[in-house]
Amino acid sequence: MIYRLHITSYFKHGVVLVMLLSISFQALPQKSRREATSRRYYPGADWEKKTPEQSGVDAALLRKAIDFAIANEATAPKDLKLNHYRSFGREPFGDAIGPLKDRGEQTGIIIRNGYVIAEWGDPHRIDITNSVTKSFVSTVVGLAFDRKLIHHLDDQVYKYVPPVLIYNPYPTGNKADAFSAQSDLMDPFNTAHNKLITWRQMLQQNSDWEGTLWGKPDWADRPSNDYKEWTTKRNEPGTVYEYNDTRVNALALAALSVWRKPLPDVLKEEVMDPIGASNTWRWYGYENSWIVLDGKIVQSVSGGGHWGGGMILNAYDMARFGYLTLNNGNWNGRQLVSEEWNKLAQTPSSPHPNYGFMNWFLNTNKKQWPSAPAQAYGHVGNGTNLIYVDPVNDLVVVLRWIEDSQIDEFLRLLLAAYK
Repeated sequence: MIYRLHITSYFKHGVVLVMLLSISFQALPQKSRREATSRRYYPGADWEKKTPEQSGVDAALLRKAIDFAIANEATAPKDLKLNHYRSFGREPFGDAIGPLKDRGEQTGIIIRNGYVIAEWGDPHRIDITNSVTKSFVSTVVGLAFDRKLIHHLDDQVYKYVPPVLIYNPYPTGNKADAFSAQSDLMDPFNTAHNKLITWRQMLQQNSDWEGTLWGKPDWADRPSNDYKEWTTKRNEPGTVYEYNDTRVNALALAALSVWRKPLPDVLKEEVMDPIGASNTWRWYGYENSWIVLDGKIVQSVSGGGHWGGGMILNAYDMARFGYLTLNNGNWNGRQLVSEEWNKLAQTPSSPHPNYGFMNWFLNTNKKQWPSAPAQAYGHVGNGTNLIYVDPVNDLVVVLRWIEDSQIDEFLRLLLAAYK
């Protein structure tokens, strides 16, 4: 394992200016913040690097934090197919139906004041990012909200989602057998319970959406030990938080209906290209999540890697997304995602005060990571994959394949390196 602390030389006064802007940025009024943002460093095709010392970080203590991360690489198998069938694959209907690929070694990037001060592992390796994908789902919903395709977050979702035609070019069996068995169209929000669900509740994962989507019943994701509850227990939407990928996939399908074009296209055009992401990221759905939309065959993408698929990308592309959220949706003076949306995403939800919109894990009352500021948050996926965002310290950290239980200690060591 090799890590790199960057040692490139820079003009002294330029470094002082960047640090002063960082310290004062959060206290500025909105107009002044926009002006300061235009002077803030944003990476081009290559991300500029600085030494830890140039960024006000103790190199020896930073090295200690990195060594700790490397020593605490995830112990789960690197063969992610094997890992799937030793974990989620053991659930009812748990077969993987999206692509999986073997993961790389423990990897990280540390960005302070916008500059890369350290990296280790293989940050250019393309790996599955699991539930970090959910933050991309909520982002494309946010873009629809910004463009008034969704008028209000407390609108009921069913009003926006028409019946869906699943792509099934070679149906088997006798047509008469299906004559009265079921509709030709899927209507995912057309039940008495699901009609109550709002966009906000879907985003906060407290909707309790009911149904089966892409062969995965809602109850089969992390099922209760009491099988009697699987198909009978329903909570009022907005009252109970439950982390559930079937419901995330229902939100992705709803967003696809609103945009009327593939969500990867929306993300590429509206976010990933403007922030200078590589051309190597991909967003996959499932082998059976194809629909017919306006006469075209389109895949409804998944919101994570629970059954395979989701976002597959490198650590630098994750870092760019984290830097975008650190700057509340602004990239080099251009507001890609509204500041309003980013603030909403960082607002604690009632049933789960440490969760905003998917997949913004908040540090409310420093409960998530006691060693980090309460204002910090993370985009988190299984593995653990983490984009840690710290507006207090002007810090973005990407961690891939680290034991989840060791993240807080890593952050303690990292923040101790700040002079």
